[in-house]
Amino acid sequence: MAELSHFLQSVKLPVMPEVATELIRTLTDEDADVPMVRDIIAKDPALTATLLRMANSAIFGLSRSVTTLDKAVSVVGMTQIRARALSICLANAFALPQSLNRLEFWRNSMACAGYAKWLAGSIGMDEQQAWLTGMMLRLGEIVIGQHEAAMIDQIEMRPCLPGERWTRERDIAGFDEGQIMAEVARHWDFPDSVSGALGCASQPMESSDFSALGAVIHLASLLADQTNPGAQALQTLTPAVVLKLQLDLEKLQNQMPDPHSFADTSFV
Repeated sequence: MAELSHFLQSVKLPVMPEVATELIRTLTDEDADVPMVRDIIAKDPALTATLLRMANSAIFGLSRSVTTLDKAVSVVGMTQIRARALSICLANAFALPQSLNRLEFWRNSMACAGYAKWLAGSIGMDEQQAWLTGMMLRLGEIVIGQHEAAMIDQIEMRPCLPGERWTRERDIAGFDEGQIMAEVARHWDFPDSVSGALGCASQPMESSDFSALGAVIHLASLLADQTNPGAQALQTLTPAVVLKLQLDLEKLQNQMPDPHSFADTSFV
């Protein structure tokens, strides 16, 4: 997308730390194992400390304290620790515009990630890939703010219904946050499945190459944008996307998670 590449030339994308770059490579490395991921993370003591604090938070509900990275990886799981490590690196790399409330922004991003993981799990998709992709979605709005800070005030004007932010972004900037982050994800060598999902997240049914992950992120973001996302919120989701993913809304209503259970912002 030539016009989007031109748009991104007007902003200075953050430089990913070496640890994050190495972790991204493991996402497509079939030989990546626990020792490899552990050793990469261990290169950054601050990242390790944040991950241990996160592992011991209520969000994971562990029955005992985790005091070492080895233990965190073995108890929480390699893929989840890797996804969380990358989320911390991304959060530290992006400087939010002053007009964006930092905690509110990251709560929304974590809620999107949590809902994406939940929805992905319900249909047998990779939960951690869904979590990471959902967390990345709104970072594209930060890039818009770097292009022109005044755009953020227009995008965030209240009230803003679920999904309306995407329309405003396209009207104001020419691209929505997902399309922007798709290009950024390609620049950072994230897997094609992640960049492809981000690129179609706002309009998954309009993509010529349907991405189930993109559809999951679409629905997760709509849920994250809900003021009070109770079980009834499922009935407001895009019907065509729900049907395409073959989601059982009645079953999901009985399993609807509390967004506070996964909206952990302790690392920002």
